[in-house]
Amino acid sequence: MKTPLLKAPAGACDCHIHIYELQRYPLAPTATFGPPQASWSDYLRVRQALGLQRAVIVQATGYGFDNRCALEALNLAQGSARMIATLPVNTPAGELRTLHEAGVRGVRFMMIPNSGGVMQWDDLEPMAERIAGLGWVINLQLDGRELPRYEERLAALPCQLSIDHNGKYLTPVAPSDPGFRALLRLLDRGHVWVKLSAPYETSKSGPPHYDDVGALAAGLAAARPDRCLWASNYPHPGRADAPDNADMLDLLARWAPDEAVRRKILVDNPARLYGF
Repeated sequence: MKTPLLKAPAGACDCHIHIYELQRYPLAPTATFGPPQASWSDYLRVRQALGLQRAVIVQATGYGFDNRCALEALNLAQGSARMIATLPVNTPAGELRTLHEAGVRGVRFMMIPNSGGVMQWDDLEPMAERIAGLGWVINLQLDGRELPRYEERLAALPCQLSIDHNGKYLTPVAPSDPGFRALLRLLDRGHVWVKLSAPYETSKSGPPHYDDVGALAAGLAAARPDRCLWASNYPHPGRADAPDNADMLDLLARWAPDEAVRRKILVDNPARLYGF
């Protein structure tokens, strides 16, 4: 397993991983692709190779509302992980509190078309109201080109909000694009975060540096280092050409060359948002 050139500081967190135990936890009927087997023990080897100590387990879209696989991994993590669940908007308050005690810290909204996401835009504000008191985050993935359309709604949410994968512009945009400017304005609101992650999912320029998406990641790190997170997106579901996890961490050194900034992104910001 490859070792990154970047030496992560103590307490560094991988803020977006998925766990799949496909034999014991079959995919939901809403799943749109077959992910790889990826157990918590498999991920631990990756985390150790990367020199990280913490992780955020994000409920895989392929499991729909069945959070059992991710919750099992959360328990196995013995306090070194937090979790983002996918929950119906009418989940009882008592169940939300129980999940919080187990280490859940948010709800996933996967809004990319044909991705298998089970939440609806109409669920956004009701869910935000229900989780705000717990200090939870809405973990949102959408085509960033739509951010101007949703900016006002997202700015008004009463809870924390994190946006995946550098804004996830399905066609990479220039830093001057209205969609990217909308993301920067949201980061200024005080409750919005962005993950510097998975440039390969949308890049047209490709490896090793994914320069088109990398320019956005670098712009985000420069503009709002106090609002950026980093993630591997292990095990890179849906990708036949999965990148090396060490290479993904080393990209952070290009996007955020200052060591103090990287400490914010890898340690301080995740600790604030997820309660480590």
